[in-house]
Amino acid sequence: MKKILTLVVLIIALAACSSDSYVNRNPYLNTGSFSCTVDMTLPSNNGLLYTANPVVIRTAGYGINGLIVMNTGSGYVAWENTCPNQEITSCSILTLNGAYATCPCDDVKYSLFTGQPTTPMKFNLKAYRIEILSSTAIRVYN
Repeated sequence: MKKILTLVVLIIALAACSSDSYVNRNPYLNTGSFSCTVDMTLPSNNGLLYTANPVVIRTAGYGINGLIVMNTGSGYVAWENTCPNQEITSCSILTLNGAYATCPCDDVKYSLFTGQPTTPMKFNLKAYRIEILSSTAIRVYN
């Protein structure tokens, strides 16, 4: 009986494991798959070489309303440029103010270092994955 119980517990533990711990289930922000290479030698992306200089990338197909990418000093982060706690409307494109992004729909500010709102809200900014390709290029994808 102990062997069967041990086997059942082991199967449940293995089934609960995931090779990818990235989970971001926001019902307002559903995006298709994309992958973009950000070349920091381009003048429009040059701010990423320095800490706390967010860059908005509004290329079609990259996120819903584009991407916000920032160098945090200890790595790079990439966020969806859409308010995470609102239906997608004309006012749901975030506006940047230093190291914060503000949702014009409800005036909630989000830290671009952590993605967290400055006031209690249900969802943080939607994060995208980052892969460092070189000292002047990164890949943003989901």
